[in-house]
Formats: sequence, C-alpha cells, structure tokens
Amino acid sequence: MVSPNVIDGNLLDQPVEVIVNAWNRNIIPWWLLVPQGVSGAIKKRGGYRPFIELGRLGPIPLGGAVMTSAGRLPCKAIIHVAGISMLWRSSRESIQGSVASAMDLVNRHGFGSVAFPVIGAGTGGYRQADALALMLDAFSRVTSPAAVTVVRYRGQSMNPPALP
Repeated sequence: MVSPNVIDGNLLDQPVEVIVNAWNRNIIPWWLLVPQGVSGAIKKRGGYRPFIELGRLGPIPLGGAVMTSAGRLPCKAIIHVAGISMLWRSSRESIQGSVASAMDLVNRHGFGSVAFPVIGAGTGGYRQADALALMLDAFSRVTSPAAVTVVRYRGQSMNPPALP
C-alpha cells in the first residue's frame, strides 16, 4: 500500500527521479494543442523533446501511461498518463487507471521517487479535492518501494463544480 505525501506547490520543483504529466489520449498532435497546466509548464521549462517523443508513441489508452525523457528538466523521466477522455473529461476509471499505470512504470523501471499532479482536476472537470480522493483510493491498492508525492497546485482556481 502506497501512502503518498500530499503537498501544495509546483510539480516541477520536486526533488524526485520522475514526474507524472496528466496528458490526454494523445490522438491530437501535440503541436496543435495549446499548452495548459502541467503540460504547459513542462513545455516551458523542459522543452519540446518529451512531447516529440510522446507523439511518436501513438495513442495512449484512457487510464494508461507511457514514459519519455525529461527534456531539460532535472528529473530522469516523465510519465505521461491519459487521465482525460477525447471529450476533455476525466472519470473515476481514468484517474485511478492513470495512478495504477504510472506506478506500474515506476516499479518496472525501479524509480525511487515520483511526483504526481492531481490527475483529473482542472481541464478534466473534477474538483481538486474529489480527484485527490480518487487518487488516494487508487494508491491504497498499489504496492511500491518508491516515495510518492502528490502535488496540489494552488496558483489558480482548480475547483470547478463537482461532476455528477
């Protein structure tokens, strides 16, 4: 069972080996998308290289995860999860599947530490607290030796109305 450390801050400032990027299903070419949230911050600070690699990997199943280099970021890699559907909405399944898929990659590659954003909040339509609760539930079913941090970004309103 993984019990993540939940903090407020900036995902890109965390001293971890790998970060998680809440992405989409990767069916729209990355260069056509307006950078937002975590992806926008990664592109700004880390460059386009991870997204060029991501485009070459093809579509990601909803709730799935793939790994790329970290570009100019100081971590070892970026795990991109498909936490939102083609209609730009997250669900219990996409959020919890993203957590499980990302942690599978963390374990398979032997990373000692990972930082997650709150998957499904913001663009995905979930209130941050609701998305975080779904993530914590998913972590309770994961086994890993890695240190896990979930970073709540408080720089802008990330609390749209709750989904039914």
